[in-house]
Amino acid sequence: MSDFISFKSLKRPPKPNTCLVAPENFCLAAEPDFAPPVVPLTGRGLYSRLSEVIASERSWGKLEADPEQLRIKFVATTGLMRIKDDVDIEVIPLEDGKATFAIYSRSRLGYSDLGANRKRVSDLIRRVTTN
Repeated sequence: MSDFISFKSLKRPPKPNTCLVAPENFCLAAEPDFAPPVVPLTGRGLYSRLSEVIASERSWGKLEADPEQLRIKFVATTGLMRIKDDVDIEVIPLEDGKATFAIYSRSRLGYSDLGANRKRVSDLIRRVTTN
């Protein structure tokens, strides 16, 4: 039994301490903050690249990974305050050997995250798409 979220039925809380990135019409009950890039890698290739980037970040600990479903769940711990945020990723294979993904990063505590989740997601996307 996995603890992966369902992006299709995901409902965001009214608090501004989340960041959701997903392709158009991928999330049926939530509006993404922005769309992810399409990456010139297969679904498995993008999954491997995401896994490498996550493993290289000392403050991120992988909780669960499913290479068959192309899903990753990890906890990111913030620097000074040591606050834990949850991050779910689903890789979405596309045609022609390309892929994209959905990412949902959210704070466990507090009302506002001062943009920390959006920054984390943007940094992760930059690192995955830059060689």
